[in-house]
Amino acid sequence: MCRIYGYFNATATPHELRTVAALQRHGGPDSTGSARADGWGVGNNRLAIVDLDGGRQPYDLDGRITVVFNGEIYNHDELRRNLRRLGYSFPDRCDGGILPALYDAYGESFVDLLDGMYSIAVLDRRAEPKLLLATDHIGMKPLYYRWDPAERSLHFSSEIPALLAFRPLSGAVWAPGLDAYLASKTPFGERTMFEDVQVLPPATTMVCELGGVPRAVRREPDRARPVAADETAAGATVREQLRAEVGRLLVADVPVAVITSGGLDSSLVTVLAAEYGPLHSFNIAYRGSWPFDERRFARQAAERAGATYHQVEIDPATFPDLIEDVVWHLGQPNADPITLSTHALFAAVREAGFKVALTGDAADEVFGGYARMHAAARAAAAGEDWYPGYLDALAVLPKHRRYGLYTDEYRAFTRGTPALPAEALDLLRDGGGTALERITEFELGYRLPAYHLRRVDHLSMASSVEVRLPFCQRSVVRAGRHLPDHLRIGDGKVKRTLYAAAAGLLPDAVLNRPKQPFTLPITDMLTPGWPLWDFARDLLSTPRLRAGGQLEPGAVQGLFAAQADRPDDTVALTLWALLVHEVWREQFSVVARRAEPVAVAA
Repeated sequence: MCRIYGYFNATATPHELRTVAALQRHGGPDSTGSARADGWGVGNNRLAIVDLDGGRQPYDLDGRITVVFNGEIYNHDELRRNLRRLGYSFPDRCDGGILPALYDAYGESFVDLLDGMYSIAVLDRRAEPKLLLATDHIGMKPLYYRWDPAERSLHFSSEIPALLAFRPLSGAVWAPGLDAYLASKTPFGERTMFEDVQVLPPATTMVCELGGVPRAVRREPDRARPVAADETAAGATVREQLRAEVGRLLVADVPVAVITSGGLDSSLVTVLAAEYGPLHSFNIAYRGSWPFDERRFARQAAERAGATYHQVEIDPATFPDLIEDVVWHLGQPNADPITLSTHALFAAVREAGFKVALTGDAADEVFGGYARMHAAARAAAAGEDWYPGYLDALAVLPKHRRYGLYTDEYRAFTRGTPALPAEALDLLRDGGGTALERITEFELGYRLPAYHLRRVDHLSMASSVEVRLPFCQRSVVRAGRHLPDHLRIGDGKVKRTLYAAAAGLLPDAVLNRPKQPFTLPITDMLTPGWPLWDFARDLLSTPRLRAGGQLEPGAVQGLFAAQADRPDDTVALTLWALLVHEVWREQFSVVARRAEPVAVAA
């Protein structure tokens, strides 16, 4: 696991490269390496997980192919054996060490052979130099880039703050960003909150040749395989796939832990992981008495698995300081309050001596676990219009209420710009299949990587912890993606196949409990007398909002008055989201500027 960075058809000083590397060192503190020549440079920060004494990057093949890599390749042993039969040799057993030879043997299609999570940069000098960038099938390892069409130059990095250290980047705000953020809690698709920073989509290979325009190809999802029509049989199949994937993901040369929130998904991962040997399990909670406390269920799941249980507890008084750290590491706003918990949890995991952690993330997207999915499927089955309600459920607050927060100028500006990528909306409205099938493709292709996986990646790597995600493994995603609707959601139940997979493995208290989101109880914490309230009042003051030029100060102050009078979930989330946005503006010194409407990039 690493952080990577580089540039192509451009120049950068050694000082710039050192600065970029330093800004990502938390994600790879074990070693740093770089290579550069006329017109190009690549580098990495390494978090050593496999072959601790090997794995020196950049990887190089005969001075012809240079590779930097972030992630884990789980089938590297098999690939190495095949490459040896083709005549290649390897100095160590590090998973990334196979990549130059694999590219040499198979060209741009080499990524089709990889099973893992990754972002990869290949500098091919066998003829005229060219740069290839590639991301894994679902976006577990983000890669940000800046393409300058005038200079025909490209810069890339694993994190936004590091990318901004390259001198050509302006750091200017993407003008529609605030509305996009409030519509989906973070920008979707290739967009970020910065005008000249994009993110490479999942399952994408981009090739940049000297003097040319980058060409990007989105790789097709794995083909469907027959899925049992019976819930019990489908559950048994998924259980065995998960069991095998969890076993593979436990392989490392460093200690591995699991995160157990107390819900179905992480509890199932915990129980399956415990089948392979002694295990340590971590759960986070908040000091004091708060709604939705899940530690009891997490402890029961850990006890059922025979795992050593670690209870992490954080003090709400520290949240204002945590917000600033979280926003910095994310590089842009994310309105999920769980970001604070995520950051604090992985800091505790690393402090306890663990460099790898398995989590239950992505099960809801893969197997149909969200209430918004259930509501949309039910409405569609009744012949009702499910689309507006589903979009509202994604947002911090619905469009008409968002517009009530904006200045007249910004409201007029946003009316001509879609808040979500146009191709994503087309998929939801007009894509093939049932409403639930379209929603699943949208959740996996857009919301999961942007809102969820980047949060997990950035906030775990902030503490030098590699997160491995069994529910994101290709075999599991393939199984979930092609389940018929009734095996995902039906008879008033969600994740039917996953519950069938967990039957008999988990305590009844965990299996039968009502689903609830694991998040910060901000409705209770954003009230007068709590540190978050005072922090929000200071950050969202009238002078600051006037300087930003997008939010109407009177409307925001009205939110504070309403929340003080009668605490409300939607109002609290709105104040939280606006607070995070303001922290981001301050952290990165961004200034909202007037601009012509800009179409959201495809």
